[in-house]
Amino acid sequence: MKSPAKTNASRLLDKQKISYELIAYEVDESDLSATTLAAKLGQNIKQIFKTLVLRGTNSGIFACVIPGDEEVDLKLAAKVSENKKAEMVHMKELLPLTGYIRGGCSPIGMKKNYPVFIHESCLQFDTIYISAGKRGTQLRLSPEDLIRVSGATICHLIS
Repeated sequence: MKSPAKTNASRLLDKQKISYELIAYEVDESDLSATTLAAKLGQNIKQIFKTLVLRGTNSGIFACVIPGDEEVDLKLAAKVSENKKAEMVHMKELLPLTGYIRGGCSPIGMKKNYPVFIHESCLQFDTIYISAGKRGTQLRLSPEDLIRVSGATICHLIS
């Protein structure tokens, strides 16, 4: 497979001189799951992080970055983001809000600088994988670099 094209997220990392690896993989539109992605990359599912976009009752839009085989606990997400309640945004809202589509949403380089919350388990690994901002491309980078570039808050997001 040829080397993947740069994305907005990778350009932002370049600009900040953050070390990362851009990894291409075959996309199956009928299965965008992180579990399938982990198998394709031959990686531990706990190192594959997905970005979920939520809307809080007080703060509006924010992102949660969690291990690929987990589900965000909406009550915990609401609490860490200082909201009474939080819910996932509708899929049709994802592109207009973030500039990204389902299966290609990165916590880096969204249209606006939304608050980002990342699950604490990311710190167990030297590197983690996140979407590079388009389907078929992942970024491998240190969790500390991701936290720094995204301004993420480390917290507990899964029950």
